[in-house]
Amino acid sequence: LVLIYVTLQLPFSVFMMRNAFDAVPKEIEEAARVDGIKGFRSLIYVSGPLVLPGIVSVGIFAFLNAWNEFLAALVFLTDQDRYTLPVLVTAVRSGHYGSVDWGAVQAGVTVMMIPCLILFVTLQRFYIRGLTAGAVK
Repeated sequence: LVLIYVTLQLPFSVFMMRNAFDAVPKEIEEAARVDGIKGFRSLIYVSGPLVLPGIVSVGIFAFLNAWNEFLAALVFLTDQDRYTLPVLVTAVRSGHYGSVDWGAVQAGVTVMMIPCLILFVTLQRFYIRGLTAGAVK
């Protein structure tokens, strides 16, 4: 299931990170080379802090898409103990005589929202900076 999620998120993530790295001015990388920073150290110490908002934005998008993904988990998971939360909420929703237990559905949705809200509030400043990075020059 992890391989499926990575395969689904990889094209969008590569596209977003390519744009984040293209936004870094070449003069900064050249100045780092003149100062003696080469290769992997340049990526970590020079480009890394400049593309951190893009990394966080991609991480938030990938987490939220994987957290809310339903179809792959429904198709590939057969053991009810390993169901993801979206599949588990649909499995628990039926009550007596085919009625829908709306209390259980709302409790499941609330539990599913809590990690997403905590993640967004924690990383909101990076998220907004990453989305508006190319808007104003």
